[in-house]
Amino acid sequence: MDNLINHPGVLTGFAVVVIGMLLLDLGVFNKKVHAVTSKEAAIWSVVWITLSMGFSGVIYMTSGFEKFTQFQSAYWIEKALSVDNLFVFILVFGFFKVPKELHHKVLFWGIIGALVFRAIFIFAGVGLINLTYLPEMVLFGHTLQINVVLFLFGLFLIYAGIKSWSGHSEEDEHKDYTKNAGAKLIYKFFKVSKNFDGEKFFTVENGVKMATPLLVVVAVIEFTDLLFAVDSIPAIFAIAPDDPMILYTSNIFAILGLRALYFLLANFIYMFSLLKYGLAIILTFIGIKMVISPLYHISSPLSLSIVGGVLVLSVIASLIFSRKEAA
Repeated sequence: MDNLINHPGVLTGFAVVVIGMLLLDLGVFNKKVHAVTSKEAAIWSVVWITLSMGFSGVIYMTSGFEKFTQFQSAYWIEKALSVDNLFVFILVFGFFKVPKELHHKVLFWGIIGALVFRAIFIFAGVGLINLTYLPEMVLFGHTLQINVVLFLFGLFLIYAGIKSWSGHSEEDEHKDYTKNAGAKLIYKFFKVSKNFDGEKFFTVENGVKMATPLLVVVAVIEFTDLLFAVDSIPAIFAIAPDDPMILYTSNIFAILGLRALYFLLANFIYMFSLLKYGLAIILTFIGIKMVISPLYHISSPLSLSIVGGVLVLSVIASLIFSRKEAA
């Protein structure tokens, strides 16, 4: 199959778009610190989704329909799972009492970290998968080739799907995020001020250089994203375990739209109240897909249809449920 890595022009275009948009975002549209409005967040959401769909169109023209559906499946899976991540971001910002005008900066640097760590996870994961195929065996008259890592990932995702059905617990809502590993790392190496100093990560108090709580929040967000990657990265391995660039580009496009999605989610959280059940179904489905893949291959177009259908139904159900509650 024609892997995306065989199209350097497409990958160069991807890098140019991502770097250019990040520089534009930081240096032009958000040069002045401000609270992001729902209108601004909606515009940026449309921009990032449009760019993502445009890139998937380029993949379709250069690599065919199968790669197109792989990109779309991985993109929407990551996008959906990211919403679950954003619920925790809301709790983190509330816990540290981060001023609204600083939320964007924290998320920006969180996403920069994600660009690096997701690359490490995805390329290392694909390399590990390629090394863990068992010798071919015959079972019930069928020739099978089982991959140990994909099988274990599948079992883990089934477990994660069943567990996530219960949603966020009271423990999440009352969690002490100063005990997060990211926060502990900052407290270990720096003296931390109790007060924010605008958008600065470091300040000087009584002649002593100190980290501000904003740096602690960035560290917590980074570590939280790493924990969520434990679910989302294995999930997309089920889509294209042999093409790391499909996985990485789809993952990055989904992540880059997170900041805008966060501000929309914070204002319209009722639209996603039942999404946790949809995510649980998606994780379980992907886990089953990975476990049974040696016996039965579920095609990328079918996977995309199932993932898309579950997402749409869960959002519709959320809207209906919220209206009934209001009534």
